[in-house]
Amino acid sequence: MKVCIAEKPSVARDIAQLLGAAQRRDGYYEGNGYQVTWTFGHFCTLKEPHDYSEHWKYWRLEDLPILPAGFGIKLIDNAGVLKQFSIIEQLVQQCEEVINCGDAGQEGELIQRWVLLKARCTAPVKRLWISSLTDESIRNGFAALRESAQFDNLYAAGSARAIGDWLLGMNATRLFTKKFAIGKTVLSIGRVQTPTLAMIVQRQKEINAFVQEDYWELKTIYRETEFTASIDRLKSLEKANRGLAYLQEHPFEIVSFERKEGKEGNPRLFDLTALQVEANKRYAYSADDTLKYIQSLYEKKMVTYPRVDTTYLSEDLHPKIAGILQDMTPYKALIAPLLQQPIPKLKTVFDDKKVTDHHAIIPTGVYPSGLSQEEKRIYDLVARRFIAAFYPECRIANTTVLGKVGQVPFKATGKQILEPGWKEVYANDTTQKKEGEEEEKILPVFEAGESGPHTPRVHQGRTSPPKPFTEATLLRAMETAGKQVDDEEMRELLKDNGIGRPSTRANIIETLFRRKYIEKRKKNIFATQTGMDLIDTIQSELLKSPELTGQWERKLRLIEKGEYAMDTFKEELTQMVTELVTEVKTAGYKVISIAPEAPPEPEKPAKAPKAKPAPVPTDITSLSCPKCKTHLLKKGNTAYGCANYQVCGFKLPFEVLGKKLTDKQVADLITKGKTSKIKGLELPGGGEAAQARLVLNAGFEVEAEL
Repeated sequence: MKVCIAEKPSVARDIAQLLGAAQRRDGYYEGNGYQVTWTFGHFCTLKEPHDYSEHWKYWRLEDLPILPAGFGIKLIDNAGVLKQFSIIEQLVQQCEEVINCGDAGQEGELIQRWVLLKARCTAPVKRLWISSLTDESIRNGFAALRESAQFDNLYAAGSARAIGDWLLGMNATRLFTKKFAIGKTVLSIGRVQTPTLAMIVQRQKEINAFVQEDYWELKTIYRETEFTASIDRLKSLEKANRGLAYLQEHPFEIVSFERKEGKEGNPRLFDLTALQVEANKRYAYSADDTLKYIQSLYEKKMVTYPRVDTTYLSEDLHPKIAGILQDMTPYKALIAPLLQQPIPKLKTVFDDKKVTDHHAIIPTGVYPSGLSQEEKRIYDLVARRFIAAFYPECRIANTTVLGKVGQVPFKATGKQILEPGWKEVYANDTTQKKEGEEEEKILPVFEAGESGPHTPRVHQGRTSPPKPFTEATLLRAMETAGKQVDDEEMRELLKDNGIGRPSTRANIIETLFRRKYIEKRKKNIFATQTGMDLIDTIQSELLKSPELTGQWERKLRLIEKGEYAMDTFKEELTQMVTELVTEVKTAGYKVISIAPEAPPEPEKPAKAPKAKPAPVPTDITSLSCPKCKTHLLKKGNTAYGCANYQVCGFKLPFEVLGKKLTDKQVADLITKGKTSKIKGLELPGGGEAAQARLVLNAGFEVEAEL
């Protein structure tokens, strides 16, 4: 019997169907010589300090640094995880071969390897490695299964990343909390989180220190064209008025007229970060939400694997492009011109050297149906970008006109689109207008030496402060380790030194929001006083520098390529943590009061307190499904649902009978099967109960009990 382990129940169901494993068992499918089971997220995690030594349970400066001789893993303490793991463990210990069908990326490899390690798997392991979940892709993947050993470096990089984050996070958080925090405050420090916060704080300080100033510019109208004086901005109205008087005494003269034709290159295909940036600009979607939407589209077989950091396709995909385009029937009118001739094999699209495990995000050709408004928008972004990549370049003409009034130089510029090329793909899409994008401006033809009357004026303006980060600009800054880069080629070169991975950046940003180190006002991100105080407390540049963190990221990518040793990386981090602890222990930094986040562990054992009722969990997803004991997930903005929803079907809406449920009421329903009495419930038939309980009935549905 061969055991296939997928990353979630829905994928397992699709694989089982294709393999002919039609019999539904408890926690797996079976048939045709296969057993197909699944995980749902992380089943294992690195052991905590107290798992290695009892005295590491308590937060004491004298015990730092915490440096285990070796790192072990343990199962997450969750009823659904424990149950499903026991099924996997039993299956893999009795099979002839395991096929790892996990998510085809670093995190997916780590999740599955840890499960197999914990299950003491001794059977040979093969790897299913696919870039989309279409039936064709899955069939082709099973026809060309790879040896698990081919992905040992990927697993090593994932392990090194997890261990590195553990070493720095555990030690630095305890170190700074015990050294600088007041009361029960926790100062959370992270390898990627802290330099990201430092960038936001630095921008915040620049904004706070900015002093707005008035300035004046000289402008004039000549032949219905506005020209601006090519001189430094004037600092006083008096100087501006003197300049205006001078201009009024002299005619306008054209010095030169230059018109250059050029091209605007096609937009690159999407990697995950570019898609998150674009979705934030167009629709103000958070990076985390965009990742959820594109992941959903991937699981619905409509796009290829999304957690990628390349904007290129592998060269062997070129013959398939026409077929994918032809299947994209909603975009038939846009695609028709492309199919009239062979698809060009552009170097800006196809390059094996720029593709590692996966290629850029593109549509699969599966018809997009049954999508939410948000998913439709994200699919449309991907689809139009894919189509635009194969259109002709946009031909433009840039015009520069230089003039003078007396001795004062003037300049005007214009831009004309000669042939729209790829811009036709966005011609009727108003959402595609980029922020700050230059409008088409056609200038008349001027002759050098011509002269005539003009209408000068003084324009008053005010200097602008640095722009706060949006999620779009923050993602770009993380991608380039804080460097401001607009050029696509340069951005590609800097990706290896970016902070975090494309798949983790959204979570880092959400973590900063959750810990109240940053906040959002409209689309802009600002550091809170708590976040600023935390960064001011951290004197070590090692922890705050985006460039240094980027160098660590580059080493992790080299581990993935087999060009750097995992043990060397761990040794370097161990040395860095040791030096950091020594430095901070002996430092006399000023203590800064920071708003409490969560109480740290006790410094020493205390007497056992009297039994108290279990606290209501702040994260409902830590609870288990009352129906099948699998863990719960947050389903968009409407409900909690079982992670095994496709099979189990349990769902609990945020709002029931006209009342939005509190966390305690949700927890009571899940753990006790009923809430305490609630006022104002809207009963069926239009009545309103003065007081009623909500209960889970035998069918695990919510109803009112008077």
